[in-house]
Amino acid sequence: MRHFNIAALASLALTSAVNAAVTWTATPFNPASIPLAVRTPYLSTWLPQGAGTALNAAWPTFWNGNIQGWAGYIRVDGTVYTFLGAPGNTGTVQAVQKSVAFTSTQSTFVMTAGGIDLTVNFLSPVEPTNLVLQSLPFSYMALTAKANDGKSHSVQVYSDISAEWTSGDDSQTVNWNMDGFGTPVITHYVQLSTQQQYTEFNDHIQQGAAYYSTANSVNMTYQSGQDVVVRGNFISNGKLPSTQDGNYRAVSNAWPVFGFAHDLGTVTSTVSAPVVYTVGRVRDPAIEYIIAGGATQARSNYFWSTYATVDAAIAFFLPDYPNALSRANTFDAKVQSDASKISTDYAAVVALSIRQALGATEITISKSSSGAWNTNDIMMFLKEISSDGNVSTVDVIFPAWPVFLYVNPAFGKYLLLPLFAYQATGQYPNKWAVHDMGASYPKALGHNDGADEPMPLEESGNMLIMTLSYAQKSGDNSLLTTYSALLDQWTGFLVSEALIPANQISTDDFAGSLANQTNLAIKGIIGIKAMSNIWTTLGNPTKSSNYSAIASSYVSQWQTLATATGGTHLTLSYGNSSSWGLSYNLYGDILLKLNLFPASVYAMQTTWYKTVEGTYGIALDTRHTYTKSDWEIWTSAIVTDTTLRNYLITSVKNYAADGQSSSPLGDWYDATSGANNGFKARPVVGGHLALLVI
Repeated sequence: MRHFNIAALASLALTSAVNAAVTWTATPFNPASIPLAVRTPYLSTWLPQGAGTALNAAWPTFWNGNIQGWAGYIRVDGTVYTFLGAPGNTGTVQAVQKSVAFTSTQSTFVMTAGGIDLTVNFLSPVEPTNLVLQSLPFSYMALTAKANDGKSHSVQVYSDISAEWTSGDDSQTVNWNMDGFGTPVITHYVQLSTQQQYTEFNDHIQQGAAYYSTANSVNMTYQSGQDVVVRGNFISNGKLPSTQDGNYRAVSNAWPVFGFAHDLGTVTSTVSAPVVYTVGRVRDPAIEYIIAGGATQARSNYFWSTYATVDAAIAFFLPDYPNALSRANTFDAKVQSDASKISTDYAAVVALSIRQALGATEITISKSSSGAWNTNDIMMFLKEISSDGNVSTVDVIFPAWPVFLYVNPAFGKYLLLPLFAYQATGQYPNKWAVHDMGASYPKALGHNDGADEPMPLEESGNMLIMTLSYAQKSGDNSLLTTYSALLDQWTGFLVSEALIPANQISTDDFAGSLANQTNLAIKGIIGIKAMSNIWTTLGNPTKSSNYSAIASSYVSQWQTLATATGGTHLTLSYGNSSSWGLSYNLYGDILLKLNLFPASVYAMQTTWYKTVEGTYGIALDTRHTYTKSDWEIWTSAIVTDTTLRNYLITSVKNYAADGQSSSPLGDWYDATSGANNGFKARPVVGGHLALLVI
């Protein structure tokens, strides 16, 4: 029996009348999709919302919408309530969702089950200062219960995951087992019987295993088996028989699930001790990376340098929940405090963005010739989720850049290193910066043919701006010193091409190619000035002065070329006075504190933008009515009027809360209608932190 029902599908399609509106308290708002377990490109599980979907009214899904079976029951005085997922077994009733709240690291639901209020805390840690912890591909679900009627109640809880966590292809055969008998932590794990290294199917990795763990105690029981059988045992008995199903089969063949039950005993108005589950998606190696001479290197997640086995990692991670929660609360409070200084709406947008942005990344290390982990060789990789699937796309890292500068600037360095190291081998043939590290994550195989997506001006400017901003934020000049030749090479290209951009695409490639793009020229000119500052840092005043003079000259010429007749606004492209667009690349001037573009340009754009406001922000440019949330926030950072800044921020928040989508926050949407244009779960939402790093 398939373990979802028609109502669950309907909620995903936004056609369910039952879930047509939010009936619970949502803090700070009810987003399109709520992050549940979001740590890596392959551990990215969400609760789709639309106009409002309770925790027990739909299945959690992978970021792309594929169901990831995750079920939960609570038994109160013999009555079984569903609190998670849409399992559809008979003999249960629905818990009632009272509230949901999200922070930068947590999503917390309160569900009423008769005389018990159950708090369900989903924690996906952000660990800015600990690479081992940040690289662990696990997330928490913690359950606490308390009576809401002043009485005592007999309470048991249950949860399982399905084999759908292993693959994007439900016809694939899986096998499973358990670890941890006789230890404090017990684990179900399930994996594809036929593994394919570095291979995706429908954006799921076809390698490694899914892990579901909990504390081992006399009050814990377990079972693997068919969904209706395992869940039915808990519904009937309040516990499981502690048996395993040895009939390995396809994901969709009698839908195997992997469950744990806990007996909480008697629960009163005192909050029960948390029942903690951890879920993870682990593979090794993680990334295939090109090195000199066309050879490839297998790179592994950083945590392997501390934990020799997955069991050892879980044995630390699960009981660390109280400490992880404390660290998360501290981090969340800092973000809330910092972002609230801008506005309440800004704090809400930032809180929704952080897990999504960091959840597209992985921190890796290599092994030395002796086989020892080389923790001095740290590289971070980013998947271009949703839009292309590329590895470490430069013009995706760039809009996401503020989140890395805010959380830990070293993350930015680790993201840039694979790109620098590859191009320093001389294998990339073009004179401009590469577009990405590989066409399909997790294969970072470069583009030795030079046939990557052509964004020469875009990517060269991006690399220069990010590299200087990292040095400024961190005080670490190692990238400047080591890769000065590459940086100078890209600057030479910008000197030739930036003032009069050829017909090409920018990061907004969906808008098509265009010659003489005003905004693209801004980026190129800032890149030249950035190199001037880099040479100052490296002690070469001659080169610094030369690039500074060129940049200043270009700004003067650019003003003439880019300003509309009458001096009312900047054009989208030179000579077309009826055109305009978001000049978000001016943000680089502010971020790097260059003072390169005159204040009059910022004042002019501020005045103009007030005349073209839409319901959900300002259109990206005059070619379409759509916009992008990251560029709305970047634009809010360059305008000189606080009211306009707040309008742009609130427009993004209103779009994120408009109930029209059920996908993880999409950055590309219509500024008039608030409809999502197709992107979802992309890391570029890290750009929403732009105001926190200037």
